[in-house]
Amino acid sequence: MAHKYIWGLIFFLSSAILLFPGVVGFSDASKIPSGHSKYSQVKAVQPSQNLVLRSASALVEDQITGECFVQKQADAIVPIASITKLMTAMVVLDAKIDLQEFIIIEPEDVDTIRHSHSRLPVNTSITREDALLLALMASENRAAHALGRTYPGGLYAFTLAMNAKAKALGLADTHFIDPAGIHCGNVSSAKDLARMVNAAYQYNLIREYTTCKETSIRAGRRVLQFHNTNRLVGNPRWQIGLSKTGFIDEAGRCLVMQSQVAKRPVLIVLLDAQGKLTRYGDANRIKQWMEGSKSLRQKNRG
Repeated sequence: MAHKYIWGLIFFLSSAILLFPGVVGFSDASKIPSGHSKYSQVKAVQPSQNLVLRSASALVEDQITGECFVQKQADAIVPIASITKLMTAMVVLDAKIDLQEFIIIEPEDVDTIRHSHSRLPVNTSITREDALLLALMASENRAAHALGRTYPGGLYAFTLAMNAKAKALGLADTHFIDPAGIHCGNVSSAKDLARMVNAAYQYNLIREYTTCKETSIRAGRRVLQFHNTNRLVGNPRWQIGLSKTGFIDEAGRCLVMQSQVAKRPVLIVLLDAQGKLTRYGDANRIKQWMEGSKSLRQKNRG
């Protein structure tokens, strides 16, 4: 109960922030507590005696039937970091803005909250399409922020559109403050994120860009190389149709995917994993567990 009360308070404060257009940019965000433990006090409950997951929240379900295979603290409302960028991409594509238009990385696109690294210098000119690719594949914060800033009406209108889209999808646990996932007020639950991943999967470009292994982008006279933030993309053992990673201190390390596992299209949500490799270890454990499940094999034969 205390956990839900805390997040209810955060929802209220986040909504208040949205009443003022000037506060959704990186440099104008309110102070963010740095301690991870304040945000992710999720009780560790294992989904199965035969499956041990180290992510605090997890959900695995059949994309077609909705059958749930794994559920661990799936209702807990927690920060989602760069998983946010899936909603950013949907809002951009829904608006049917010219993807070939060049946009400039401005000083206000620089992350002054967490000072996250970016390989896109200020004044870089790239197409909106390339910005979308970098935001989804390489989780580029400046690219994501620039997409929101150049939306008709600016960042305020963009954030309103993100929350309107979440409402339209029935994501009651989900709320957005910024387009990159920098702010800890970008929150959701594993159950909501499974719906969001399924919605994002309906977009061809999102499927293509989130599963792109690497790309080259020209920035002035330089050609910059970018790689997918999900180390499972390109792994021959995995058939991944959509992928997105996320990390800020308050969210821990997060991973969402659509993938073929045990001959089924499944949605995988892993939130608040501690340690750089934990989310990938959990994904591999889920895959191994599902492929070794006698009941799943029998259903597939039927």
